[in-house]
Amino acid sequence: MKQLRLKVLVGVFAVAGILCWGGARLWESFGTLPSVPLAAPIVLAVIAAVLAATALSLRSRLRAQRERRPDAKGVEPMMAARAVVFGQASALVAALVGGMYGGTGVFLLGSLDIPARRDQAIYAGFSVLTAAAVIAAAFFLERVCKLPEDEDDQTAPAA
Repeated sequence: MKQLRLKVLVGVFAVAGILCWGGARLWESFGTLPSVPLAAPIVLAVIAAVLAATALSLRSRLRAQRERRPDAKGVEPMMAARAVVFGQASALVAALVGGMYGGTGVFLLGSLDIPARRDQAIYAGFSVLTAAAVIAAAFFLERVCKLPEDEDDQTAPAA
């Protein structure tokens, strides 16, 4: 399984932000811009909390297993792999959604004097922040579940 790459996530964020900023300008010229839902930062915050809780739980279980505590519950490799895949997928979606709301928020910065637009810009800003929290939690989860490097692979094969 490949690790998350920050460059890929930044690229997804930037492309989504630019496209959404342009789309918001185009949409505004034809009519009213759709609103940024209040639920967006809340849902992203819940996902970040679930990822962080999973990472902390797995970290404590792995630490207990490494220390060979008698009451330690083992971590199944498939469960750890599924958690990492969930974290990676969540990070990619968070980069996309964060870019979308970031582009919309940048567009809304031009009309902060209108109270409804100011609220939408605040929701968009919180969405970007919580998307960053999802990405940070996904990187933490991936780091927790990473296997130690195998030292046998670095030795030269016998001739």
